[in-house]
Amino acid sequence: MISHPFRFDLLARQARARAGTFHTPHGDIETPIFAPVGTQATVKAVTPTQLAEIGASLVLANTYHLYLRPGADLIASLGGLHKFMAWDRPILTDSGGYQVFSLAKIRKIDDEGVTFKSAIDGSSHRFTPVSSIQIQQKLGADIIMTFDECTDPLDRKGVEKAMHRTHAWAEECVRVKSRSDQALFGIVQGGAYPDLREQSTQFISSLPLPGFAIGGLSVGESKSQMLAILELVDSILPENKPRYLMGVGSPEDLLNGISRGVDIFDCVLPTRLARHQAAFTPAGRINLVNAVYFDDPKPIDETCGCYTCQNFSLAYLRHLILAKEILAAILVSIHNLFFLLDLTRKSRQTIFTGTFSDFAGSFLEKYKVRHAQ
Repeated sequence: MISHPFRFDLLARQARARAGTFHTPHGDIETPIFAPVGTQATVKAVTPTQLAEIGASLVLANTYHLYLRPGADLIASLGGLHKFMAWDRPILTDSGGYQVFSLAKIRKIDDEGVTFKSAIDGSSHRFTPVSSIQIQQKLGADIIMTFDECTDPLDRKGVEKAMHRTHAWAEECVRVKSRSDQALFGIVQGGAYPDLREQSTQFISSLPLPGFAIGGLSVGESKSQMLAILELVDSILPENKPRYLMGVGSPEDLLNGISRGVDIFDCVLPTRLARHQAAFTPAGRINLVNAVYFDDPKPIDETCGCYTCQNFSLAYLRHLILAKEILAAILVSIHNLFFLLDLTRKSRQTIFTGTFSDFAGSFLEKYKVRHAQ
């Protein structure tokens, strides 16, 4: 594998919480960081300019969906993802493994790869470690992922089989990757089983990669199981490389993950909640169509510095939602994304000052968790 222009500087720690900088060709990623998800090469309801204004430094795009539409060849011919989506900061693409996992009824897995049917038109397709890397190299993201198999985290037999496939596929991804301007991250699997997680972490971290991801969590196991796995993985992964917890992004999960050595997070949650009339506040999520906000002149959060809270009342947002105006999704998405980005910014600051534990404890004490496992 060709050497890469990437470096991770670990700058400060408080207990297991880490503050660092991951240097990429499209700019530095200051960690800990939350990355908004742009499945179709767009973060829903938010423009690239708005993302930059709220402080996003890394966004995700989805290999599976972009492969199906509009196609990796087209995106490559138009200059790659950065030019295609007008985003000049770092981008991460997943490998397609999780999306294939979600297609349980229309896919078939073997030791060489996965055959599946398109959710768009029913046509048949096949992903392998080689094709996943080839697609991601055409897309041109700064961070790309090894192809992995995600499965039911509580089915030990299935988890162990998927883990061994994930390891073999990771080795194949390392072998075929050729672009030096992309950082390939390996993915730790092993479900909710500590011995399998330990085995997977040791194997994946032994590969010559600039960063590592923790996959297969928040897909059916309890919160206590997830946190125990994070503590175990943190104790094994090398400290001089970034750790990325895939698909996890509620406020409480961010702080609990940071407390256990995680550097990078992503999740569709903030924009999905926004489209379902829910907003983050320091006291927990609120339902913006609640009648109590009919004539409320206050913003979502009086302590928030986002564009939405600086300019619009709860009464106005509720009106937009009931009137089915597109602006409602835009404004609430801006707030929810800002809320999580600001949470990670403050976490980083307090790691430097040695006060992160107090900051996280105070936040979690006040934040009312909804739908806790």
